[in-house]
Amino acid sequence: MASELYNTIDALSREKGIDPQIVVTAVEDAIVVATRKYYKTQENLRAQLDKDTGKIRAFSVRTVVETPEQVEDPLLQITLDEARKSDPNIEVGGELQTPKVTEGILGRIAAQIAKQVIFQKVREAERDTVYNEYIGRVGEIVNATVKRVEGPDVIFDLGKAESRMPRKEQSRLESFAVGERVRVVIARVERASKGPAVVVSRAAPELVQNLFQTEVPEIYDGTVVIRAIAREAGERTKIAVMSKDKDVDAVGACVGMKGMRVQSIIRELRGEKIDIIEYHEDPVTFAEKALQPAKVSRVTIVDSADKHLEVVVDDSQLSLAIGKKGQNVRLAAKLLNWKIDIKSEEEKRQEVEQQMSQLVAAAPTPLENVPGLGEGLIEKLGTAGVTTVEALADMTPEQLEAIEGIGPKTVEKISLAVNNYFSSLEVAAAAEPSAGAEAVEGQPAVAAPAEPNLVGDGDVTVEAVAPVAEAEPEAAATEVAPAEVSTEGSTEEQPSSERPE
Repeated sequence: MASELYNTIDALSREKGIDPQIVVTAVEDAIVVATRKYYKTQENLRAQLDKDTGKIRAFSVRTVVETPEQVEDPLLQITLDEARKSDPNIEVGGELQTPKVTEGILGRIAAQIAKQVIFQKVREAERDTVYNEYIGRVGEIVNATVKRVEGPDVIFDLGKAESRMPRKEQSRLESFAVGERVRVVIARVERASKGPAVVVSRAAPELVQNLFQTEVPEIYDGTVVIRAIAREAGERTKIAVMSKDKDVDAVGACVGMKGMRVQSIIRELRGEKIDIIEYHEDPVTFAEKALQPAKVSRVTIVDSADKHLEVVVDDSQLSLAIGKKGQNVRLAAKLLNWKIDIKSEEEKRQEVEQQMSQLVAAAPTPLENVPGLGEGLIEKLGTAGVTTVEALADMTPEQLEAIEGIGPKTVEKISLAVNNYFSSLEVAAAAEPSAGAEAVEGQPAVAAPAEPNLVGDGDVTVEAVAPVAEAEPEAAATEVAPAEVSTEGSTEEQPSSERPE
């Protein structure tokens, strides 16, 4: 029959959810510490609990060696002859246990020390049990009850253990009352922790994913798949969904009739805004959807290896695309896992103009590139300090006639040659959009012609270019740019070769 002490240990173990042997070992270790404190010795001490009687006996343990010369420490070792006086059957290498008297001599201080050791061992065992149980459940949604509030942290009761929700894992829209039941995500499990080892969260994206799985049957059965979630708890969540069945609308399934499904999730999140977006494999199309409600003019892939996108929007849509404190574009970047640069039409136009001016300034055209100017004429102009086409075009007829060897007829020849040269450049520039349209056939969303920026504040929309590029590639090369480029205040289309300087 088990003793009263062992029955108490067994009940404590069931309450804490730990192995009874761990508590027994803690009690034995506590007696060893108290005995060592009382005898003030460095002997190797052990204790043993008798389950039937409830008595705890302490022993001094020494290892048996064969000769006195092998004894290095008399407190830890004993010769074979001395050991056989107490136990005739003992052999070399065995252990001789000598009882230590503990009954009636261990006082209040020793009992206090034993109590502290037992509490410490039980707490460590309890933490290990909690860690082993919850370490494999990270990311799981559980129901918890608010137990108490400690400063900014909220302590929850998970049933077998307590959990802690720090301030950064809480939504700013939520407040909790003691006894309230809420759904939380197990964020992480900490082994070395003074407080509860389980950390839970209401700000994790997994919570939104679980709520959609609960409210939307199509997500639960796998017809609609959640591909990405970007969340700023208490502010806004963007979720990208995709349907495996062409007859099922992914966004409509998540919204529900009259918005009933998504409104239920919003109430659970205390009014947090949710944007449901249809997922696309094409990052250009996906970026346009992710930046809603802003209307995107065009999207360009700057570097596919570094996942870098450039988005151009109308001047009136820039603040809407960026969002409050950059929230909209930040969530879109998280959703796509791409870097996104947003620019207005005016900013893009200024950038292109600056690049063009730098290009012109950096690469002057020598006179040798102009057909119609003979070597002798080029030599005369070079003697006068005119070596580039740009410098020659800026000179007046009077300045040219002032150069030695150049008369009125030569001035007319120079003027005709320069005009023909610039006309050929304009014809080449007009052909560039056509070559660009052919080069990116099948990928109209990526193409970003420079010509519209040089003409004015016109838009080239993805939706308008795509059908033409797919149906009539040759026509797209010659007709798309004039149809889509418009100049403010003008009612007629202007070909690129006749645009005003």
